[in-house]
Amino acid sequence: MADILVLIPARMASTRLPGKPLAEIAGEPMIVHVVRRAQAAGLGPVAVATDSPAIAAVVEKSGTRAVMTRADHGCGSDRIFEALGKIDPGGAAKVIVNVQADLPTVAPADIVAALKPLADDDVDIATLAAEITRSAERSDPNVVKVVGTPAGPSRLRALYFSRAAVPAGDGPLYHHIGLYAFRRAALERFVTLPPSPLERRESLEQLRALEAGMRVDVAIVDAVPLGVDTAEDLEAARALLGA
Repeated sequence: MADILVLIPARMASTRLPGKPLAEIAGEPMIVHVVRRAQAAGLGPVAVATDSPAIAAVVEKSGTRAVMTRADHGCGSDRIFEALGKIDPGGAAKVIVNVQADLPTVAPADIVAALKPLADDDVDIATLAAEITRSAERSDPNVVKVVGTPAGPSRLRALYFSRAAVPAGDGPLYHHIGLYAFRRAALERFVTLPPSPLERRESLEQLRALEAGMRVDVAIVDAVPLGVDTAEDLEAARALLGA
């Protein structure tokens, strides 16, 4: 799998929980937990793309490569693209996996699952979702839903992403998990596109890809990993991971 590169964008300037990549969980910074889970997936080399010397120092101390990037990136995709150019200027990596730095409980098997839709040559970007089982999440605007049509076993072709409870009517709703696997050419195209109208309206950058006609497929997994956005989430992660 030498053509797969896993990149973790990490920054200190979180609005709701500043400095969260360095928040301690079970005796280690959160970013180290994410790195180890990405490495356990066994897909290929793992590196962290960051604008913070403090994050870079912690990552390198753990034995993993850190790549310094600009501080003015608007999204994680832009940050990993800059890092990609520094790590692999020759273009050996054909698939780039973007793992968020605030997913300390993400299952390595789910990171692997994100690659499965790319077995279809028509798919540009692959991502993850899990069926919503808690009724409160159906109307929670912080829970992003993916609307898709079946494209195979445990797989959807994404038609739309929304913060609203969509689609209407009877049937399951799916909680989108912000972990992406890009074909290199798709990432290169995506970062050149301007923010799209629906992206601006929903504040969801993945809509930029759909509005540009790119195909995004979704692998359905069993559960949503805990994303750490608030102090309460951090305490929940500490409880789950043992301290």
